[in-house]
Amino acid sequence: MPNLVKSAGRLFVLLPLLLLGGCDLVVMSPSGDIATQQRDLIVVSTVLMLLIIIPVIFLTLYFAWHYRGSNKAAKYDPEWHHSTRLEVIIWSAPLAIIIALGAVTWISTHKLDPYRPLDRINVSRPVTPEMKPINVEVVALDWKWLFFYPDYGIATVNEMAAPVDVPINFKITASSVMNSFYVPALAGMIYAMPGMETKLHAVINKEGEFEGLSANYSGDGFSHMRFKFHGLTQQGFEEWAARVKSQGTALNRDAYLKLEKPSIKEPVHYYATVDDGLYTSILNMCAHPGKMCMSEMMHIDMMGGGGVESHENKAKLEYDSRHENDEAPAATVPATGNPARSEEPAEGIEGGASGEDQMNHDMHQGHSMPMDDQGGAAPAQLNTNGSTQP
Repeated sequence: MPNLVKSAGRLFVLLPLLLLGGCDLVVMSPSGDIATQQRDLIVVSTVLMLLIIIPVIFLTLYFAWHYRGSNKAAKYDPEWHHSTRLEVIIWSAPLAIIIALGAVTWISTHKLDPYRPLDRINVSRPVTPEMKPINVEVVALDWKWLFFYPDYGIATVNEMAAPVDVPINFKITASSVMNSFYVPALAGMIYAMPGMETKLHAVINKEGEFEGLSANYSGDGFSHMRFKFHGLTQQGFEEWAARVKSQGTALNRDAYLKLEKPSIKEPVHYYATVDDGLYTSILNMCAHPGKMCMSEMMHIDMMGGGGVESHENKAKLEYDSRHENDEAPAATVPATGNPARSEEPAEGIEGGASGEDQMNHDMHQGHSMPMDDQGGAAPAQLNTNGSTQP
């Protein structure tokens, strides 16, 4: 019986380890230098905080045990109120750790800025001018990932690859709702937003197949919005690119508009050719026929606005993939129960909004503008000439 109890106790202790046996701790065992530096930051920060937490927990338990009611030998001094030596220890140790933690965080925040080009391949290899990076343009669709390789003239869906020890320059955007591009083995997550472009610089240091995913909830198909990232040798990457060229189809505007429609568990697609400027059109939200590119609208705003004559631009700037693809499942459903851009009034509201109210609503909530070349955002209203009379 005692042996049985002892065995049960050991099993109880090992149970948490058994439960964690199926976990893939990729964040703590990454394969890219940026992710490795982020892992090191987590470890250093945790250790610095434990230097305070462990002594505090230990002393709390020790004081409770030492000054228990049954310990009559414990010295009790109700009149004690100050000790310079104790105050110095209590304040100086945490202060030193906070300074160290702040310094480490400040340095790492700047060094690991996703917009900052890489300065090293790994801890022993700096980036040299001879190293040519690979450029990848990423588009988050509902609910799949589209990757452009502008240097090779190819594109893929839900699969990407990169050569080992070669810098990767990512440009990231989205077609409809916000997502978050994340390959845990490669680097930290970064948002993909419609009408805006974010950047990420990273490098993969080991060969293998790694998982990428969306880390930001974006609707029905979010849980299946995953892709495979292949770390390959230079020769293996060239063969992969050649396979995409030989097996792929053409990604023109019509093919993109079909691909853009919401779909779940989309299989891998290869595209051997890509229309010129397609990624730029997606970024500027003018891939659909008849839409004005946001860069054009920002140029109009920069020149002082188009006056009342620009009211025709309103329809060219409205963008809602759910509305334009009525046969596809909606990414989200308004709380009113009405479809997106519905002409029907909201439930419980008498009549619809007036034309002026609807225009104001659309102008404020239609979509977000990207930053212009000078770093400023486009004005919210199209008619900036207040003195112009109709």
